[in-house]
Amino acid sequence: MQARIAVLPGDGIGPEVTREGVKVLQRVAELFGHDFAFEEAMVGGCAIDAAGTPLTDETLEMCRRCDAILLGAVGGPKWSDPNAPVRPEQGLLRLRKAFDLFANLRPVKLSPFLRASSPLRDDLLDGVDLLVVRELTGGLYFGPMHHEGEGRDEQAYDTMLYHAWEVERVVRLACNLAKGRRGWLTSVDKANVLESSRLWRRVTERVMREMETEVELEHLLVDACAMHLLRRPADFDVIVTANLFGDILTDEASMLAGSLGLLPSASIGEGTFGLYEPVHGSAPDIAGQGVANPLATILSAAMLLRHSLGLEAEAQVVEQAVESTLEAGYRTADLGPGRHVSTEEMGRAVVERISV
Repeated sequence: MQARIAVLPGDGIGPEVTREGVKVLQRVAELFGHDFAFEEAMVGGCAIDAAGTPLTDETLEMCRRCDAILLGAVGGPKWSDPNAPVRPEQGLLRLRKAFDLFANLRPVKLSPFLRASSPLRDDLLDGVDLLVVRELTGGLYFGPMHHEGEGRDEQAYDTMLYHAWEVERVVRLACNLAKGRRGWLTSVDKANVLESSRLWRRVTERVMREMETEVELEHLLVDACAMHLLRRPADFDVIVTANLFGDILTDEASMLAGSLGLLPSASIGEGTFGLYEPVHGSAPDIAGQGVANPLATILSAAMLLRHSLGLEAEAQVVEQAVESTLEAGYRTADLGPGRHVSTEEMGRAVVERISV
């Protein structure tokens, strides 16, 4: 296979972890006879400093020439003023909109070699293997917003706006993913309070009827879901939810695995093009120290192989190499006791274990 991959390292630890993800993809290409070409550009705060914008038109056009994007992280204290007219996160939002990447996939699967890293009791962790599908281009983050006044009269609002077609496509995608897993779909909303959630629930039920699928559907209020993710996490298979709820629940679910440094994500749409990035942020406090955990980025690269390039066997080889590395005792500092290694050493250990 020939593929062109855009690499957007971003800010903070982004360049460090992305470098290891690229090495993994290069090893896969070498081992399986593929031809992967990489094109690199700036995104986020570093792009603001260099060009005055978090995503230049040139970088966007470069991405259009590619089959997928591997991204590090964006942001940092230098650009953290929420009132600033130009912010690093705007680059991500522009990418999502430009490619209509309406679904964010965040798998949470606990490695048996890291059970001690999770803050949950050991007896709750058996069988934890879930996937959160977060609607990504609608809802509260993209609805009408307004701010006016000052002093006691100052006011602001954000609008959680959804159209039926936005709900339809993400529920359909989540249902199809559940078919390939354990066949259980949990739709999370706040239908007892929010009109947008009542729409979400009605559309979800209609889509499931139209699909005539054997996938079982349950509805769960977001507050109850937050509780049950800690009380009975192994009962979840695929969760589909709105943008805001997904943002919050996925950070909570990340603790099931023990560290944000372990969790990959994929932002996809109707086609094969996707954006792949670790769930964690830019971690400016440890940037440049060589101690960041690259495994979330490496697992994001595995998702790139699976979802954008259709290389399932290669994706599984990468995931198995990560498990083998953890089994051998390699750990970055965020993973607790073990053989503590640097970012580069962890990446090298994974690459060495990638084999047919």
